[in-house]
Amino acid sequence: MAKFCERIKALRIERGLKQREMAKQFGLALSSYQAYEYATRYPEFPGLIAIADFFDVSLDYLVGRSDVRERQ
Repeated sequence: MAKFCERIKALRIERGLKQREMAKQFGLALSSYQAYEYATRYPEFPGLIAIADFFDVSLDYLVGRSDVRERQ
């Protein structure tokens, strides 16, 4: 299964978004968002929920615990 950093990058690319756009969407500095994709930093729980909601995926999918994207 994929890791969080791989999932968030793949979801961003699927939507055709740039890292800068993602950082702005979540109120982060560009370097903070990039740290998520480079696996050097992870969002706190509210941030994970916001990202999962934005991409309409389950938290388990986002963090790599499941390959099922749909929320239940």
